[in-house]
Order: sequence, then structure tokens, then C-alpha cells
Amino acid sequence: MEPSDEARNVLGGPLEPCSTDPMTGFTRDGSCRSGPADAGSHTVCAVVSAEFLELQRRLGNDLVTPRPEWDFPGLRPGDRWCVVAARWLQALQAGAPAGVVLAATNARALEVVPLEALRSQAVDVPDDLSSLGEHPPDGEG
Repeated sequence: MEPSDEARNVLGGPLEPCSTDPMTGFTRDGSCRSGPADAGSHTVCAVVSAEFLELQRRLGNDLVTPRPEWDFPGLRPGDRWCVVAARWLQALQAGAPAGVVLAATNARALEVVPLEALRSQAVDVPDDLSSLGEHPPDGEG
């Protein structure tokens, strides 16, 4: 990708990588980039849960079974994966949502999913946990 093709995330910043282990993305480049060939809009960087994976399987979208012919390793709870925006929204509405990494979710997801819905499942955590105001355990400090 050329810098001019840089995708934006739902917060308006540069699209950050979603996962390289497993390697995700419609083009398997680790990010939730999307283009004309991506009819499904694999734009939501989800942290999948067991409930999300089970719902997808029941809906005919097996994300657990490895499919080497598609360079797909199969997912386990806790994996990050670029999922189809409409399927993510369907899971949220069914009560089996997956967490969302907003900084790695493509702004194109907003064509399908309201930002408020994505924010409701946000799991973004800063690299520097001290910004969260950690306190020493009781009896220390």
C-alpha cells in the first residue's frame, strides 16, 4: 500500500494493525484494510469470544475450523480477527458480541455499524498501563 492509500480507523486516526498471529485481514496483511474485492467488508477488528465463535458457527460461518486453502488457521477465544461488519453487528444484536479494537477497526465499518455500537464493545488498552492510574496494592506506598 502506498502512504496515500492509508486507511483510517473509526476514531479518525491511522488504521493500526489488528493481528499478525494469527495473520488477519482480507488480504492477510495483519490489518482490516478493505477494497473493492472485499464485498463482505472485513473491517471490524474483533477480539473473538467463545460465544461469538459459537454463534457464527450456528449461522454457517465456521471461524474455528482451519482452512489452509484460504490461509485460515482457525480461531480461538481471545484471538483478534478482521470480521465482516454486518456479522459483527448481527452478533451484538444476538447478545454474543465480540470485543472491538477501535484503533484497528476500519472507518468503512461505519457504513454498516454505528460508532456507538462499536464503542460499547471497545477493548482498546493503552500500551502504557500507567496511564490507567494503577495504584499500589493495599499496605504499600
